[in-house]
Amino acid sequence: MTKIYVIHENHEWTAHLFKRLEELNLPYEDWHLGDGMVDLTKTPPEGIFYNRMSASSHTRGHRYSPELAHAVLAWLEHNGRKVINGSRALQLEVSKVRQYLELEKYGIKTPKTLVAVGKKQIIEAAKAFEGKKFITKHNRAGKGLGVQLFHSFDALKAYVESDQFENSVDGITLIQQYIESPEKFITRCEFVNGKFLYAVRVDTSDGFELCPADACRIDDLFCPVGEETTVRPMFEIQEDFHDPIIEKYEQVLKANDIQVAGIEFIKDKEGNIYTYDINTNTNYNSDAEARSGKFGMLAVAKFLGEELAKLDNEAFV
Repeated sequence: MTKIYVIHENHEWTAHLFKRLEELNLPYEDWHLGDGMVDLTKTPPEGIFYNRMSASSHTRGHRYSPELAHAVLAWLEHNGRKVINGSRALQLEVSKVRQYLELEKYGIKTPKTLVAVGKKQIIEAAKAFEGKKFITKHNRAGKGLGVQLFHSFDALKAYVESDQFENSVDGITLIQQYIESPEKFITRCEFVNGKFLYAVRVDTSDGFELCPADACRIDDLFCPVGEETTVRPMFEIQEDFHDPIIEKYEQVLKANDIQVAGIEFIKDKEGNIYTYDINTNTNYNSDAEARSGKFGMLAVAKFLGEELAKLDNEAFV
């Protein structure tokens, strides 16, 4: 019997998907790649394979899960299996450099960014922003890990030369233009089957770690678990959101064979849009969805079910 195979390394982030698959009576199998092996001489099972590997896997003790996922996806694709968010999606997931270059290719503005390896080079790169606010971030991160705001070159230099400096897991640090929005929020656009699903407004007043999942690190004060800390909800789905940027985002996803993703942008005081993240392991906030009546993981589960039905129909032709 054909199934939906879910490739991931975090049970907490897949629980909602498994629940939806069960509600729809769809057969699935959990492929957790915390560790494992691949026998390249064997043929993969028949089915639909959905890749949910995360760039932040190293924060959960799964340092090499993305590398293992690369091997698994290459094996599946070599054998002609239907993969949702395949190898190209994973390449973008683990590299913000690749994301920015791909976005720029389609005329989508990204913040000015310098790429550096080594403390000396990070300090040198920061000189390009002297006199201005700027941020640093990890090339391979997730959940806003490694994002720091600096108001001066001297502050960056002091941080990099201190014991508090945190290097990216791949050694690549990005030094980036800080986009200041008149209101403290960013917009995250969700896509399923390569098509726009909804946009969510995310309050950034309290910081940069903006994981929308209900299950995050216990010390992550910015996740929407428990009581709200602000009058307005941190995550709020925007009804009837429209912007020409959506069409460009869909072009990027189609060109890179990405079916499920969340793309984040911010507007400056002149109204210019700067896009800074493509998340191919997207999560959804249940409180925001309950208020709006729109459910991302249900849409994903239905999409996977439709793809499985197509595969089963092809088998009988």
